[in-house]
Amino acid sequence: MYQFTRVSSNVKTGPIPTTMTGRSSCPDSCPLKNNGCYADNFPLSLAWKKLCKLSIDELTDKIKKLPKGQLWRHNVAGDLPGDNEEIDTAALDEIVRANKGRRGFTYTHKNPIKNLKTLHDAINNGFCINASANNIDQADYYHDSLDLPTVCVLPSNANEKSYQTEQGNTIVTCPATIRDDVTCATCGLCADSNRSFIIGFPAHGARKKKANQIACENI
Repeated sequence: MYQFTRVSSNVKTGPIPTTMTGRSSCPDSCPLKNNGCYADNFPLSLAWKKLCKLSIDELTDKIKKLPKGQLWRHNVAGDLPGDNEEIDTAALDEIVRANKGRRGFTYTHKNPIKNLKTLHDAINNGFCINASANNIDQADYYHDSLDLPTVCVLPSNANEKSYQTEQGNTIVTCPATIRDDVTCATCGLCADSNRSFIIGFPAHGARKKKANQIACENI
């Protein structure tokens, strides 16, 4: 089940449309699942639990009504459709078709190797799915070997604009996490599937200590 918000009040996303997908969509392989995920922080966790009630048809109907060129963020909580590690390709195809002409973007912790063709098909059809890496080594692999737009967790004290990996890739720190005058609405980097760099998100929220442990692996 899904939730759709036409104008987000979240200070980081800014006033763009956002969605959520039910908790069952999150894969067990994600080390942040019930273990430091920002979506488990109040009040987002409460909204995630209570408000995911739309069917896929109801969700995509709302997406189709968005203006052409509209930037929107799929899943401020939750993952791609399908329980656990599986991707419901039929439901994802509906989202991709509904997004046509718009600038939808999202993130996934579902296995990118197993689902590589599905991810590339969605990306090539205009829906930017960012592969979520748990650390910098994994981010290098997703970016270089899988040719996917990639994001990764950074230590909570990461405050530089960018970093270099040992493989020579640039990690740009999410501007909204280090600048008060930037939001998803004014940035849009995560919606660009052709970018040449990885995007890093410093561990944050009430459970950032747990996320920090994951982010600091292989640094």
